[in-house]
Amino acid sequence: MTTTVEEIQERAHTPLVLPRLPRVAPAIVGGIAIALALLLMVLGMGLVGGVVVGVVAYLVALPLWSLFIEGRRGATDRMMTGLIWATFFVAVVPLVSLLWRVVSKGAGRIDGTFLSYSFFKTQIDQPVGIYHAIIGTLLITLGAAVISVPVGVMAAIYLVEYGKKNKLAKAITFLVDVMTGIPSIVAGLFAFALFTLVFGPAYVSGIGGSVALSLLMIPIVVRATEEMLMLVPDDLREASYALGTPKWKTIVRIVLPTALGGILTGITLAISRVIGETAPLLLIASATDRTNMNLFDGAMTTLPVLIYGQNVRGDAPAEAIAWGAAFILIIIVVVLNLVARIVGKIFAPKKG
Repeated sequence: MTTTVEEIQERAHTPLVLPRLPRVAPAIVGGIAIALALLLMVLGMGLVGGVVVGVVAYLVALPLWSLFIEGRRGATDRMMTGLIWATFFVAVVPLVSLLWRVVSKGAGRIDGTFLSYSFFKTQIDQPVGIYHAIIGTLLITLGAAVISVPVGVMAAIYLVEYGKKNKLAKAITFLVDVMTGIPSIVAGLFAFALFTLVFGPAYVSGIGGSVALSLLMIPIVVRATEEMLMLVPDDLREASYALGTPKWKTIVRIVLPTALGGILTGITLAISRVIGETAPLLLIASATDRTNMNLFDGAMTTLPVLIYGQNVRGDAPAEAIAWGAAFILIIIVVVLNLVARIVGKIFAPKKG
């Protein structure tokens, strides 16, 4: 291929460093977009309309400015960066709004009495609290975890280490996918029908709620554990086999410790998924004003069921109790996530 004189001259005049927008360009465009949004809100468009117009104006104006200065590639980069940040804020704003509303309305209701008393009154002027619901939530969720974690982890180990895409493994994978999408009320109906057949009608207990929640937890635990086990390099397994280590010991000593952090994260996500369920527990665990420590006998109240019951009442004291219970439920989920991260870092294999 020959190079013409015109091409050589064009390359000679092409700058090595392309022109760039000033660093304050996003801030300038953002300020103009905010001013436009405020103006439209003052004119009566409303908060949502003004914010949407401001965001669209920013996403259009900055790439256009970049197109004249930086060229097509720079404009595309600016546009994609703006879209990514916009979608990030769209995802974060509802979460922050929800947390702020729960904290602002529920934190003021928390005190020692609220956390140490139940709804069962022995005196007329005795205060009420959510102690019985906290105990019920912890016990039922613990029972569901005891059922789900061994089953889910063992099923994932079979799928990854032993199944190797055989017919049984494909059938298990299909059933896990189906269970992932079942409504929670169906799990509650299954547990209700099962315990009614075994123990007779009108049977309620916390263990029934644990069984119902375990049906929702198992698919999540299986999928999370399966993905983490597949991320373990085959070189580690082969090195263990080369040293004469049996397969079961390789799984216990090499594979599971390597994937432990991800497995714990999946278990925590599964617990966080089911700890807020209401419908299955209304069917099989019911509700009570007393503190029931026996998981196998009698009704038990959980925080989601308590929140539902107080919202049905609808008066101001019940609403305050519901917001306080919601705040405690969020605290429990946050603590579970922190514990999972700490345990994952402690037991994760050391690097280097």
